[in-house]
Amino acid sequence: MKRWWLKPQKGVPEQIIPAAGGFLQPLSAESLLAASHRKRLLERIWQYTALSEPQFDQLYLNPIRRYASYVQQLPASESHHHAYPGGMLDHGLELVACSLKLRQLYLLPSGAAPEDQTAQAEAWSAAIAYGALLHDIGKIAVDLQVEYQNGEVWHPWHGPMNQPYRFRFVVGRDYKLHGVAAGLLYTQILTPHHLDWLSSYPVLWRHLLFLLANHYEHAGTLGELVLQADRVSTAQNIGANPTKALQAPKHSLQHHLLTGLRHLVRNEFKLNQPGAAGWLTEDHLWLVSKTATDKLRSYLLAQSVDGIPSSNIALFDELQSHGLVDATPEGKAVWSAVVTEDGWQHRFTFLRLRPDLIWADEPRPENFGGTVGPVMEHPQQGGSSESLASNRQQIAPAEKQTCPEPLIKDSDLDDLMDMLNDPGDAECEPSPTCPKSATAPPSDAKGLAFIEWLREGIHSHRLVVNDSKAKIHTVDGCFFLVSPGIFQRYVVEHSEFADSNGSSEAWKDIQRNFERLNKHLKRPSGQNIWSCKVKGPRKSSVLNGYVLRDGSVISTRQPTDNPFLRLEGTLDCLRPAEM
Repeated sequence: MKRWWLKPQKGVPEQIIPAAGGFLQPLSAESLLAASHRKRLLERIWQYTALSEPQFDQLYLNPIRRYASYVQQLPASESHHHAYPGGMLDHGLELVACSLKLRQLYLLPSGAAPEDQTAQAEAWSAAIAYGALLHDIGKIAVDLQVEYQNGEVWHPWHGPMNQPYRFRFVVGRDYKLHGVAAGLLYTQILTPHHLDWLSSYPVLWRHLLFLLANHYEHAGTLGELVLQADRVSTAQNIGANPTKALQAPKHSLQHHLLTGLRHLVRNEFKLNQPGAAGWLTEDHLWLVSKTATDKLRSYLLAQSVDGIPSSNIALFDELQSHGLVDATPEGKAVWSAVVTEDGWQHRFTFLRLRPDLIWADEPRPENFGGTVGPVMEHPQQGGSSESLASNRQQIAPAEKQTCPEPLIKDSDLDDLMDMLNDPGDAECEPSPTCPKSATAPPSDAKGLAFIEWLREGIHSHRLVVNDSKAKIHTVDGCFFLVSPGIFQRYVVEHSEFADSNGSSEAWKDIQRNFERLNKHLKRPSGQNIWSCKVKGPRKSSVLNGYVLRDGSVISTRQPTDNPFLRLEGTLDCLRPAEM
């Protein structure tokens, strides 16, 4: 029997069909899932489950159909990932496929007897898929307002849409709310049969309930796999590297963003003066938007945090979605405000934060003596926007909505599918979830692996060059590797070397293998290590390290020399610009 999603679907549209007045026509689940890229995802999901067709229909396809009938052509976000009609459905299917692929690397429940793991395998796979599918479903209940042609507001707990509809994102929405709103809807997607089955496994059931309540810290491996899948799907859609997203630290991005902001505000930013990065008032901390995001990105990249958006617009959205910055009355992350004090006045674009996020109960600096006055770019007229009638008038017709056209291209889906190939086929850095981390590279390959790590780190900006704390600098037109710091950092990121050699000797082993490659210049005396004098505004010091013979082995672009470094000796290295 040929699977229905591979059969030709007569009369099934691949594109959005607006009804009269710009409203969208609700489609059947079969019509929504018949799009070519969604068929491919369904096929991949079935491959990962290894079930018969009747079993797959009951455990996976039927919940996916119900999910499709609810999310219809709604986007997954307003301006970040999958921000187009149908984006919610695409994101959900990608999460299911990716999470099931990742699940193959685990024996669950962890620590159980092998016979118990075998007996529970299908239940754990299904729970992971359900958690992934329902990850963002709360958005259709609290983040989006959907209206029928007759002016009636649709609520998902009444059942799927059955009339032409249009939608808008709720202004001033709470970005933390959708995570807990899944509890309103998951019984609409999962039947009593599914829930009865899963509830018979206490550990699995506890983890799934925590996940659906947005308590990922208590959801164990199940929660971890869904978050990893979410990073992969999001990274692919916004043009980042899905494999790198998969290797991102387990700690939440929200944690890294908040830690970075706290560090910058407490230790680096000047406040409450002309030329400052921010102003602190009684109720708000106002940070200059471009300065704050540029510095935050640089700081997090220097800390080896992956998954940081490369554009400020995407980073604004991340900060807002994690509840770290206040939204404007228009629902945006960036404010326009005028700073005034003693005759001095200037207008900036700001991110506005709650001071307690930065200082909590700790002493904070004195408040700004002047004023910071927001400038409303699009003031609301005609009274409160909270009434339903006013809200209805603000819902734009479908053809005027800001959601772009679907961005899924065959090449994008191919990239995602490549990432989901068999573990042995995927390129990945050693990590607990990467099968290539089981053993360290052979001795003669360790030096080349180190060089490749340098090249990738510089290209992705994970390894910064010429920063005050960097382990890579440029001097006299050549790359200078600080020793032993650069080798120690490599070992920290590749724990398999420490496990095999002992942590105190691991970096020396990498250093010896690097030297064997003969890619560095030696001093006239024959020694490997060069010295650089560092002269800063307050003190001087010395850095020791290696000078690369050919800079193009790690970068095709040569940064400007670090003006604070002076090499002791003369060099004759090959610069990337000369290639």
